[in-house]
Amino acid sequence: MTPSPESVLTQLRKGTVDYCVLACLRSGAAYGLEIAERLGERKVLFASGGTLYPLLSRLRQQGWVTTTLEPSPVGPPRRYYHLTDEGENALKVFTETWHLFAADVTTMIKETP
Repeated sequence: MTPSPESVLTQLRKGTVDYCVLACLRSGAAYGLEIAERLGERKVLFASGGTLYPLLSRLRQQGWVTTTLEPSPVGPPRRYYHLTDEGENALKVFTETWHLFAADVTTMIKETP
């Protein structure tokens, strides 16, 4: 059975979206909706908002992000996510590894008849 494009994307997202969230926070703290919007600007990185908050919780448990509650101009306070030094290091390792991985995958796809 041939996989659907969505099933392929689901598998690819599993190993990369965490690091894309870290990359979003590299430029500064953001709250959940801002992160979702940044990811959503890309065509295939982000599938649904329902997966974002468990992911952010996991990143916090790993020590890769911290949070603060800050007042919102409308509604309740917002939880802002901040990249930690450990998160920055994790992103650096991923980035270095990703370049090698992506290059190999691209080579295989081009070379395979």
